[in-house]
Amino acid sequence: MKTSSPASGTLYPVGTPIGNLEDITLRALRILKEVDCIAAEDTRTARKLLNRYEIHTPTISYYDARERRKSGIIVGRLKAGESVALISEAGLPGISDPGYRLINEAIDAGVPVIPIPGPTASFTALVVSGLPADRFIFEGFLPPAKTARRKKLFLLQDEERTLIFYESPRRLITTLNEMKEIFGDRKVVIARELTKKFEEIIRGTVSEVLDRLAGREIKGEVVLLAEGRRGKPDWKHISAPDQINLVMKDLGIIRMEAIKLVAELRGRSKSEIYRRYHHKSP
Repeated sequence: MKTSSPASGTLYPVGTPIGNLEDITLRALRILKEVDCIAAEDTRTARKLLNRYEIHTPTISYYDARERRKSGIIVGRLKAGESVALISEAGLPGISDPGYRLINEAIDAGVPVIPIPGPTASFTALVVSGLPADRFIFEGFLPPAKTARRKKLFLLQDEERTLIFYESPRRLITTLNEMKEIFGDRKVVIARELTKKFEEIIRGTVSEVLDRLAGREIKGEVVLLAEGRRGKPDWKHISAPDQINLVMKDLGIIRMEAIKLVAELRGRSKSEIYRRYHHKSP
């Protein structure tokens, strides 16, 4: 038995290219060749990579809709001694992609989980954004529903770290306009189709980026980054009751939801903000 062979009964989350098929490590290729099975989010996408490197390992599908059922089956195979590589459609499994459930079930079952590092769109975009990369926060996809999305942006408006999101190209313009309204005209970066033929990186204020995107049909995978708030928030300019009224009007939510949001944003208890509202105090 070769010492390089994958350990039996081990799960390997493997990072795969986010676009350019050359962006894969030698170790990842070896693991994909030598495991007993590859669990892939999209077997058709996986086949392009596997064919490129003449990898003939059997694959099984593992995507969102089947994640719950397939996790138990795969963990059973792992406990029986098989080695399994887990790959997403692109990047690292589990980051806004299926994989979290399987990895946790494997851990709970006492199955060894060994990561095989690789690219991820969020960090690739961050390092070329020009925004501070020493402190950042990754939020994944914003909610598609307008009210939920605006609530999320409202709660993030005073975050001082660089913000990283994934966004649908269909919602990008809407999200940028909402960011401008809630965050102000701060710096943002659009990283589109990273490592692919039509890779594009657009930097500027929200207004500048919106101007550059005006009239365009936006396609492909999009990472949206926003500059964190500079300086500490100052609430002296607006009282808690006035802010609650504005939030109810802007987000279209009921009073108690607005009180909860304002309490989270100000770092105060909900009961304190409730008292302030009813006594009309700052």
